[in-house]
Amino acid sequence: MSSNTLLFSSDLISSEVQAALPKGHTIRPLSSEDYEKGFLNVLSVLTVVGDISKAQFLAHSHEYFTIVIVSPENRIIGAGTIFIERKFIHNNGLVGHIEDIAVDKNQQGKKLGLRIIQALKYIGAKTGCYKVILDCSEENIPFYKKCGFTQKEYEMAWYTADDIPKAKL
Repeated sequence: MSSNTLLFSSDLISSEVQAALPKGHTIRPLSSEDYEKGFLNVLSVLTVVGDISKAQFLAHSHEYFTIVIVSPENRIIGAGTIFIERKFIHNNGLVGHIEDIAVDKNQQGKKLGLRIIQALKYIGAKTGCYKVILDCSEENIPFYKKCGFTQKEYEMAWYTADDIPKAKL
């Protein structure tokens, strides 16, 4: 992401989702300017974000489609990402992985999470994914079912030891 640019084309943003947002709110691709607008603060509702520099923030791949919801006051109040994986199976098919759905604590209960999911599913469909998947906690299963997802299989996780340095790419 270079200076003052969107992460991807606004053509991938659903006009139906935009129309369903509360008055004055917008949904758009992540911008290079969002570092200063509270994007990382919104993600802190999920987990520890860490000390991310602007240069690290700007180092994003084109396979990542991160969207933000912006309040009328021009602050980031919601975010989510879909990244696209090219598979060897399904004729070199594409799978969308939804990650890091976050809504500012003071903005929850306004269906913003639903709008983020709808927008990311739209991006998955528009980029040619044959499926869009996500992992969630058991308590969030009812929410994702309302968003059109079906519970399938089980998630497994392996974490490296705390003393091993992270993020070396």
